[in-house]
Amino acid sequence: MNGPANDALVNVDGVEKVFRRGSEDIHVLKDLHLKVPAGEFLALMGPSGSGKSTLLNLIGGLDRPTNGTVSIAGERVDELSDRKLAGWRARHIGFVFQLYNLLPVLTAERNVELPLLLTHLNRAERKRHVATALAIVGLSQRAKHYPRQLSGGEQQRVGIARAVVTDPTLLLCDEPTGDLDRKAGDEILDLLQALNREHGKTIIMVTHDPHASARASRTVYLNKGQLSAEPVT
Repeated sequence: MNGPANDALVNVDGVEKVFRRGSEDIHVLKDLHLKVPAGEFLALMGPSGSGKSTLLNLIGGLDRPTNGTVSIAGERVDELSDRKLAGWRARHIGFVFQLYNLLPVLTAERNVELPLLLTHLNRAERKRHVATALAIVGLSQRAKHYPRQLSGGEQQRVGIARAVVTDPTLLLCDEPTGDLDRKAGDEILDLLQALNREHGKTIIMVTHDPHASARASRTVYLNKGQLSAEPVT
């Protein structure tokens, strides 16, 4: 399924993904097409096992398609070597995970700083970037706190600050509210909307929750390896 723009930031063209399980081939994605224009907030919905996270991993360069192409900002991600992929992800992709993936032995500011250690920024520059990212998510006053001292919603805010600290091209969010109560989840969705509308971030969000997908500017549905504009009943 194609989006509204031909010059899309994200262009997934004819992608198939097959996993081998013993002697059996598991076809997770089948001739899948997706275009995401720059500045869009896209929700990706579908039943468990439909391939949503697989698609997100292909777009983020964490996996490669069996067939087809994945291009981000005109660059063929599926053709990059493993060495080049690591640098490409550091520059272009911010990941937000359901379970936050924070290191418990590091403070909030040190967790946010981690992606910057892959850049050429000096310590003072990294500190400025971290302060900006924490301010964006409203946690400047919690910079010195450890994850165990933060609520679930605050931990996810730290995760989002870590995702945006490098000013990436694309934010990929895998069930970002899935481990939160409704109030904390709404606050995270407010933040994602602000990043999209006020900071121009392109966001792809995997979710099971129609309440969360309603915040996106467009929703597509993945079922049996293919996309549609309407949920499959």
